[in-house]
Amino acid sequence: RGSLSLHRAYLRSPLGLLRLGQLVLGAAFWVTVAAHKYEGAAHFALFAAVLVWLLTLALFGLSLLGRWALVPWLGSRWLLTNLVHDLLLGVGLYAAATGIMGYKAERKSYCNLPGYSQHCLYGAYLSAAICGGITACLYLFSGLYCLSRRCRDQRDII
Repeated sequence: RGSLSLHRAYLRSPLGLLRLGQLVLGAAFWVTVAAHKYEGAAHFALFAAVLVWLLTLALFGLSLLGRWALVPWLGSRWLLTNLVHDLLLGVGLYAAATGIMGYKAERKSYCNLPGYSQHCLYGAYLSAAICGGITACLYLFSGLYCLSRRCRDQRDII
């Protein structure tokens, strides 16, 4: 229970850099959706993105501070916890959210025509779909990184 200090090796590791990208692009996804009028399945996309973003923020914070051992039961299995989070939650929920926003962008594609005078959500939905797709790829890469460490019988995230 010493003083808090940053775990700089984690911040420079592939997993730390991927987490930063996930947090930035994940925030871009849900801010884009939340800042515009949304309805229907976009509620689920927003819920999924915010849930995964908050869990990623918690994983990043605990890993950056080197305090994952304080988490009951999961702290002793931190690499496995990160692996499950990335592949099941990150890839799964962001792929679903990306599909939803892509579908909604396609449904609004008529309104990007010149001379259309009504408010158009096509750009917002398309931007969210692109951010979500890239974020899902980042979760896939970090999950594969954790899986490769696990297959080499390494127990730590760095």
